Amino acid sequence: MNRTSRRGFLQAAGAATMGAALPAPAPLKISVFSKHLHFLGWQAMAEAAKEIGFDGVDLTMRKGGHVEPERAEQDLPKAAEAIRKAGLELPMITAGIVDAETPHVEAMLRAMQAVGVKRYRWGGFKWDEARPLPAQLDGFRARAARLADLNRKYDLCAMYHTHSGAEVGASFWDLWLILKDLDPTRVSVNLDVAHAVIEGGLGAWVRSVQLLAPLARGVAIKDFAWERNARGEWRPQWRPLGEGMVDFKRFFPLLRAANFNGPLQLHYEYPLGGADKGAPTITIDKSLVFDAMKRDLTRLRGWLK
Repeated sequence: MNRTSRRGFLQAAGAATMGAALPAPAPLKISVFSKHLHFLGWQAMAEAAKEIGFDGVDLTMRKGGHVEPERAEQDLPKAAEAIRKAGLELPMITAGIVDAETPHVEAMLRAMQAVGVKRYRWGGFKWDEARPLPAQLDGFRARAARLADLNRKYDLCAMYHTHSGAEVGASFWDLWLILKDLDPTRVSVNLDVAHAVIEGGLGAWVRSVQLLAPLARGVAIKDFAWERNARGEWRPQWRPLGEGMVDFKRFFPLLRAANFNGPLQLHYEYPLGGADKGAPTITIDKSLVFDAMKRDLTRLRGWLK
């Protein structure tokens, strides 16, 4: 092939490649946070989640949850069976685990391994206001490393949930410093976008998401707006999706840029007769809860498209 024809061939091949349709990323699957269905038992909860249109369930396995930690090995298999029988996935557990010293931690990890759940939500490190931050970060890193070792034993990945306020992880940089040198297949992040915006305000939340999104193996979705409470204090108030301050059109491309493919969890923290708080008994008809869930789920799916 002479130089001229070779150049033409390469240009044509390049044009064909650029014009070829790239494969679309797999749709992100959406789970309901089962905290908001605590008023239903395993089977009824799973059937309701399926009827509403969710892909899966983020099951609570913590005090007051759908599975109590001390009964993990007895009850998690039953709850998992009910969820899967309804045609749903069980991609993750929200576990009452803070570190490797948490009571019943190995029983919970064994139970998750036994039912084939690979990811669980953890968290809850607290700052000591009387001690220097650098020394505390070293301590948190050591605790996370011990949990990583335990997760390796059971082939699991823990996802630290980001809150706002005084808890470790609210600033995002602190959690990055704790986790950046650890194995993200064993200890990672469950990124809550609303809490990120509460802390990040006008635009710093974007940098926070860019920092932690590569470590995120799960993402929690909800919305909020700042309002004055009865005492005149400004506080974040939870809102249905699209009625608050979270810029989801800006957020989802950030996830895509980080090649995120973990489970999305839809939260319902705004007033829903107690379902918002995980109450075992609610004060409104359950159909109103289901309608709210369908509305937010439909909106979220539309954004993802």
